Formats: sequence, structure tokens, C-alpha cells
Amino acid sequence: MSDPLLSVEDLKTHFHTEDGTAYAVDGVSFDVKQGETVAIVGESGSGKTVTSESITKILDMPPGEIVEGTVTFDGMDLTSMTGKELQKIRGNRISHIFQNPQNGLNPVYKVGRQIGETLRIHRSDMSKKEVRRRVIELLDETGIPEASARVDDYPHEFSGGMKQRVLIAMALACDPDLLIADEPTTALDVTIQAQILRLLEDIQEEMGMSIIFVTHDLGVVSEIADRVVVMYSGKVMETGTVEEVFQNPSHPYTNALIECLPGRGRSMNRIPGALPSVTNPPEGCRFHPRCEFATEDCRTGDQPPRHTIEGSHDASCVYYGPGYDASDLTFDGAQNANQQDVTTDGGER
Repeated sequence: MSDPLLSVEDLKTHFHTEDGTAYAVDGVSFDVKQGETVAIVGESGSGKTVTSESITKILDMPPGEIVEGTVTFDGMDLTSMTGKELQKIRGNRISHIFQNPQNGLNPVYKVGRQIGETLRIHRSDMSKKEVRRRVIELLDETGIPEASARVDDYPHEFSGGMKQRVLIAMALACDPDLLIADEPTTALDVTIQAQILRLLEDIQEEMGMSIIFVTHDLGVVSEIADRVVVMYSGKVMETGTVEEVFQNPSHPYTNALIECLPGRGRSMNRIPGALPSVTNPPEGCRFHPRCEFATEDCRTGDQPPRHTIEGSHDASCVYYGPGYDASDLTFDGAQNANQQDVTTDGGER
């Protein structure tokens, strides 16, 4: 078996604030294989974005600090690289798409200039004509009509969906090996969201790149991802393929998220309580204050280790450890997942 393209091992990213240390990412591990899409999913504040920004160290440091762990990309340890060394990776071999297209573009520069800037930095051997030609190709490939004319337009002349396509074109300029997309469809309406997801799938199939897709939306996960990393309060609760996680959710938090999906003929559920403080997280399992299955063992010590369920599927829950019977987790997330208006084969019913 070949090595993963990206390997995140025991990553800890903390923020030093006036209120104390915020344990935003606290021991996260996962791999991304060549050509696959891994979704990082969880509620707002679970540490998804900080995890993705820690990979290429684009978060503010200080107050942020990677205090422990490694991020290995194509055999290179990114955590030990200097800022100058990482500049050769960012926008070139690893690209980011951010959440709000309104804030991702400079309003005073034409979109062609902004996309071309990436090429001028990382492809310095290209002439101005070659850069412009490539920018027009990128706009055309990402679905911008009349790309040769629109290359000279300003951001305010584009709709929200078209701005997101421009940002995707910018991210793809240097044919990256890994694309990190942080909630790229959140600010868009459902129709445009579906178009952007399909565009990303088509581009991935054509280029063979890997994608990390950060989202709070399990419906989106079922459409685009191969594997899932479920995060809560800076910790990984469960990982597995989309089919494994949706059909056999094995951590109470994952099940609770699936229960929150709207289903036919029933009201939408919500998870009681709120995320714990990142500066004062609870002992034991971070989810235990909101978990109906919590025992005394869940409330003490450290986060339970990740136990293998089957194959690549694992969950961080005491019920899979010694002295417990996993069959006591009597939730029916798998049944409800089968009733959703989403499927796990990349499409909608």
C-alpha cells in the first residue's frame, strides 16, 4: 500500500489568550490518500477550520501555535518548515478555497490579475501572454461564461456563485496535489451549491488531486466525500468511509449529527446543550456532558482512544474498549440515514 499524500499525526494547535489557553485542535490524526476526498465535519467551533489552516500554517501565529504533532505532505514535514519554505508549497502544491467569496477577492483589482498573481509567483518562467492565456483557460474550465471578456472584470461584477468559481480558478492555477476547501458553499443558495460541488467533483476526476472538504453539513458530505473525519471540541470522534459512517455511526456524537438531518415525515432534531469551552474542556470524553450514554468512565481521565470498528472505521468511545459492550449503544442513526434525502453514492434521491 502506498503512503498517503498527507498524514496528520497528533496535531495540537492552541491559542494563547487573555482568558487562558484555547485547545482548538487537541490531538488530531488522519490521512488523505492521493485522489480521494476527505470531509472534516462537525459543529461550528469543533476545530475543523483551525485543523485545515494548521496544515500549511496560514493561521495567525501568535496567538496560535502548533505545540505538538506533525503534518507530512508527500514525505515532507510541513510543521518544521519555515515561512519561506512554505511559500513554495502554498498556492502551488496545496491550495485553499475559503468560506466567503465576498472576502476572498480584492475589490480594486481585476479578477484576471488576481488569478494571474499565483502563476507569476510559482510559474515565473511564463510570459505575460502565457499567464493571461492560462487565466482565461481557468475561468473557462470553472464555468465562467465569456471568459476572455470577463477576465478584465472586477469582483463586484460577479454574482456570489461566480465569485466562488473565480476563487476555485485561482486555487487550481498551479494544478495542486491537494485542495483544501473550507465551507466553500455555505454562503451560496442550494442550486448554486450543487453546481459548485459538481464542479469540484469534475475537476478532481480530471486532475486526480486530493481534497479536504471542511463542512458542518452531512448532506454535502454524502455527496462529495470518500471518507469522513468527525470532529468535536478539538478532538476526532470517528473516522471511516462515507458508507461506514452513515450506515453504521459508531460514536454517539456522529449519530446525533445524523439525527439532525431533516428526514421525510419527521421534524428536525437538535443536539441538547452546547460545545464546551475551548479554554476549559471537560475531562474524559469531550462529548460526555451532552451524551445520553455517558458513564463515569466517560467523565474522567483523557479522551478515549480510537478503537477500530472494522477496516478503516474507528471511533473514540469507551463502549468499544474493555469492560463494555458496544451493543449497548442503542441508537438508530443508520436507520435514519437510510431515510434521508441524501445517499452515500454521490447523488440525491
